[in-house]
Amino acid sequence: MFSSDVYQKRRLKLKSLVKKGIIIIQGNTLIPYNYPNNTYPFRQDSTFLYYVGIDNPDFIAIIDAESEYECLFGTEITIDDLIWTGPQPSLAEYASKSGFEKYENISKVYNQIKIAKSLNREIHYISPFNSEMKILLCNLLECNISQLEQNQSKTLISSIIQMRKIKEDIELEEIEKAVNITAQMHKTIIKLTKEVDCETTENSLLGEMYRIFCNKGYFYSFPPIITTHGEIFHNSPSNKILSKGRLLLADMGAETKSHYAGDMTRTIPVGKNFSNRQKDIYNIVLKAQKSVIESSKPGILWKDMHNRTARIITSGLKDLGLLKGDTDEIVEKGAYALFFPHGLGHLLGLDVHDMENLGEENFGYNQNIKRSEIFGPSNLRYALSLEPNMVITNEPGIYFIPELINQWKQQNKFEDYINYKKVEKYLDFGGIRIEDDIQITQTNCKIIGEEVPKTIDEIENFS
Repeated sequence: MFSSDVYQKRRLKLKSLVKKGIIIIQGNTLIPYNYPNNTYPFRQDSTFLYYVGIDNPDFIAIIDAESEYECLFGTEITIDDLIWTGPQPSLAEYASKSGFEKYENISKVYNQIKIAKSLNREIHYISPFNSEMKILLCNLLECNISQLEQNQSKTLISSIIQMRKIKEDIELEEIEKAVNITAQMHKTIIKLTKEVDCETTENSLLGEMYRIFCNKGYFYSFPPIITTHGEIFHNSPSNKILSKGRLLLADMGAETKSHYAGDMTRTIPVGKNFSNRQKDIYNIVLKAQKSVIESSKPGILWKDMHNRTARIITSGLKDLGLLKGDTDEIVEKGAYALFFPHGLGHLLGLDVHDMENLGEENFGYNQNIKRSEIFGPSNLRYALSLEPNMVITNEPGIYFIPELINQWKQQNKFEDYINYKKVEKYLDFGGIRIEDDIQITQTNCKIIGEEVPKTIDEIENFS
């Protein structure tokens, strides 16, 4: 946790933005894995972490936007709990650490909501993302589960987004910690793939990554992607033995004890060197990635950065004969998405896809900038202006997805722009993605954390 005044100031600002009514900030509970007492690892709700900071289950905060009233609702540890978990802070101690003067048993929160309803006060909440928490909130509000999402507070959502999208200095420090551990993971992967043997598998590399972040008391910010099938975006590591000549795509991130995330991707050769064909594609992606770093600054639309990337990728693939025709037309119509079907990047913070539970349409788009309906750019998670102290991932890629290529060819899709005869020679290629986490500064942007080899020479000569 940060100091108590951090959470007090955040809640005070939240009240000033919401202005009226009462605010429910709901913490998560333990979720059973295969029977009630065997649960998944606990992960606190990120909004609760931001405003309360307590990293334990079964807490709810009630905040009155029109008065000084704030109350933390939870439960005291029992002797039965203690023999399993050891000594834990009292409810009073939790409240003090989070800056609450008032605290009550969680059973009393129901009465607070009934009083608010009887006075016709507006009740602000955000709809939870998992079923257990939805049921708990429905019981609290005495409503049907189908009503939760449609009745959630747009005012509260926009207020949270306004605050969380701009990172405080203490948050930036935590993100840098996460990125630095992530960097260590990637450097280790690069070394391990230079000298592979008949027993080196994707899963054995995954085990080494677990060792690195577990030794720091960290966890992963998302399940690591370590695969020689980089064309499959979320391909989980397998027992497949690595073979020299293939590309290994590693997309990984550590999460600090305070739950701030890192997220980085490198694509490296299995063995010591890239092939000439791999170098050709890799350098196109690297050029696009570097261009974004050079161009990103406050006031720039991230949508424009995505389109800049699409143009560089299109131009590079035209030089190789895989695309043909007018670059602007290819980008406008989305023909490039055969090779780059995802968005350029996403916000990063307490969530690896920061605030995604609040809805991409709420934080990534607005009335003036709507989501594209074209395959590829429709997957852009954030399209709006960059602002100082925002953190966003920069992750262009080029992929050869056999199923997508075959489908488009059969449909004669974009045949005026795509040279399918040449593209089919790359069906066994895989995919390349290069990703760094960038902070928008007052004048431009900077890459967060330790440098990780990124150019072909840097990767091939790293030891």
